Amino acid sequence: MTQKILHITNGSALTGYLRELDFKDDILTWQEMLCEGPTIPKIDSKEFFNLRRTFLKDHYNIEVDERELQKELSKLDNTEKYEEIHLWFEYDLFCHINLLGVLNLLHQKKIKKPLYPICSGRVEGEKNLKGLGELTQTQLLDHYDKRIKLNKEDIELAIALWRTYCGKDHNILKPYIVKESSFKYMSSCLKAHLKRFPHQKSGLSVLEDNILRLIRDNDIKSRHHLLGYSLNYQGYYGFGDTQHRRLIDKLSIFFEEVENSLKLNRKGHEALLRQHNFATEVNNNMTYGGVKRLEFQFSVDQNKLIKTILHVD
Repeated sequence: MTQKILHITNGSALTGYLRELDFKDDILTWQEMLCEGPTIPKIDSKEFFNLRRTFLKDHYNIEVDERELQKELSKLDNTEKYEEIHLWFEYDLFCHINLLGVLNLLHQKKIKKPLYPICSGRVEGEKNLKGLGELTQTQLLDHYDKRIKLNKEDIELAIALWRTYCGKDHNILKPYIVKESSFKYMSSCLKAHLKRFPHQKSGLSVLEDNILRLIRDNDIKSRHHLLGYSLNYQGYYGFGDTQHRRLIDKLSIFFEEVENSLKLNRKGHEALLRQHNFATEVNNNMTYGGVKRLEFQFSVDQNKLIKTILHVD
């Protein structure tokens, strides 16, 4: 008798891909972006879903389909029939924070099944990191065949990281950067997360700084052209179109749009030279879990987050 497996995927595109590859097991499609917006530790709660619904509506005009959401999550109400749960999430920060959320939800629902993450990233013979949907059928199935079961320490790590992410001091994440685990890319994602906060001198995150450098160093024709570049050159973030569009809109104070061209203005050059802190002008006060972005800045010298002057107690 074949094993019954529940697959949890990082989105509908991958769910469709698995169906094309003739995966016949049950699939729960996880459609969230927990890397942005407020979160609380207890995921399986009305408070959590209300918090997320309000955030997605206010910041991205996304209406949560309550019926569809509950239909998907109901697959966790009868897990006795499954022998294993396989978790399909990618190498980037977007996916890793979603993965932490999923693992904590399973823990909170007291679901104790063998857990196997299938994580894309480095592929033999390929220069760039690859998302699951970018893999060929052979590469995807090879990743699947080489999946590794999470151990007790891995799950405890995921629980600790989620609680910390929902908390008020993200410097507590720092020791976990050097902690060994089955999460191959967790260290890179945690580093990337801390650098989402404004740089102490420029007031820009690494990603914002990178977008301005793309304008400076390339012949960018339009905002849409810039969107393509920023999506392709974002490293370990894994953000989608809607997130990048929001960032580009916030950064529009740093560039001029002339016919068929984007060019940095004086502010843009000053920001890249770190001659002035533009954090309040950009006003990107996104919440990350339990922390508002503008309450902290990243100090390269101290390699940690420090409270901004306005928010020092």
